[in-house]
Amino acid sequence: MKDYLDRNLALETVRVTEMAALASSLHMGRGDEKAADQSAVNAMRNFLNQLMISGKVVIGEGERDKAPMLFIGEEVGKGNGPKVDIALDPLEGTTITAHGGENALSVLAMGEEGSFLHSPDIYMHKIAFGRKFQDLDINPEDIPENIVQSFAKYAEMKIESVVVCILDRPRHQKLIDSIRSIGARIKLIPDGDVSAVIATSVDDSGIDLYMGIGGSPEGVLAAAALRCLGGKIYTKLIFEDDKIYERAQSMGITDKNTIYQTNDLARGNVMFTATGVTDGTMLKGVRIKNELATTHSVVMRSKTKTVRYIKAHHNLNIKNFL
Repeated sequence: MKDYLDRNLALETVRVTEMAALASSLHMGRGDEKAADQSAVNAMRNFLNQLMISGKVVIGEGERDKAPMLFIGEEVGKGNGPKVDIALDPLEGTTITAHGGENALSVLAMGEEGSFLHSPDIYMHKIAFGRKFQDLDINPEDIPENIVQSFAKYAEMKIESVVVCILDRPRHQKLIDSIRSIGARIKLIPDGDVSAVIATSVDDSGIDLYMGIGGSPEGVLAAAALRCLGGKIYTKLIFEDDKIYERAQSMGITDKNTIYQTNDLARGNVMFTATGVTDGTMLKGVRIKNELATTHSVVMRSKTKTVRYIKAHHNLNIKNFL
């Protein structure tokens, strides 16, 4: 993408996440995860298809047979612009939104062809920390206690001052026990690990490390954000059976044991855009009063490390977003 086109596209993608966030926000606290997610998908697809791009979804919400979700391999845009790869999550935090919680986002990353790791929608191990510590090298397969202690030593922090963010899942109980055993503190979150990884590079977020198992799409999206903000993420894909590994091989994954770092997940010049659905660490959520709405978004570019925060007021007819 030429630089001028890159800048224009970055701003155009904000419209896409704004509309997805607006649509899903109408379901906040109503307890219906599927309705919230489907509204975000419909809005994101609609506005992606208005962009002057020839885009392909390489990190999406699943397979073609799960449509009408935005699926891996789906072509979007008007088809008469630059060829781009797209990683997206129309509603990162469906449960959060349904329950009226914090840190739900609409998220999209875009780059030239080949920018993002192609992988099935499966689980991956993740360890991430912020830009102030991005030169730290760790062994991501070391035991959690050693990883946290290495981070604390490098950051010149007391162990009891370190805050590790972890998804609140039964599968993480051993990880939680290990970190507590050395005196570090833990912030458990119900969902939203993209925002949690980004928080490691946000001043005063209160999060130093992110650790645990989450979805691979979220890992790629988080890496795209860290390419723009600074920071480091280590990941390793989890293959639960041979069928999943075979599909991964068809997408170019050749080694089960590969550790993917930030630049492996999102390479080249990438853009990252997010709009808050509910209030969070980085962005405020959607505010709607009658036919007026306010959104808060961030758009970033890895090439320039520019980070723009955009507050937009929308004069809308609510029924168009139901």
